[in-house]
Amino acid sequence: MTAGRMKFVVLVSTLIVMGNHTGALGADQKETPQAGFNWKDGAEVYTKICALCHETSVGPILRGRELDPLYIRLIVRNGSRAMPAFRPSEIDDRSLEQLAEYVSKAEVNK
Repeated sequence: MTAGRMKFVVLVSTLIVMGNHTGALGADQKETPQAGFNWKDGAEVYTKICALCHETSVGPILRGRELDPLYIRLIVRNGSRAMPAFRPSEIDDRSLEQLAEYVSKAEVNK
């Protein structure tokens, strides 16, 4: 197992143990729809939110690294170090999935 994959497994395991702060509901709770702004697609979310840091040397380059979409969704929802967490009211779940797919497959601008 590569060091990067090991870090990913540890991150996911930690989130599960901590109670999964991604909005998981207990058995006694009912799921309610998330209200929030609906973005056109993952590229729009990236351009208007992510690129502000990740294309200006504030945050690490994301595109072209073939990051796992699950990893991207977890970091966006929960944050990590200087990376803030984004709530469903800022990036709805459908748009987050599209963003994760876009980032995982996008190539670096040259």
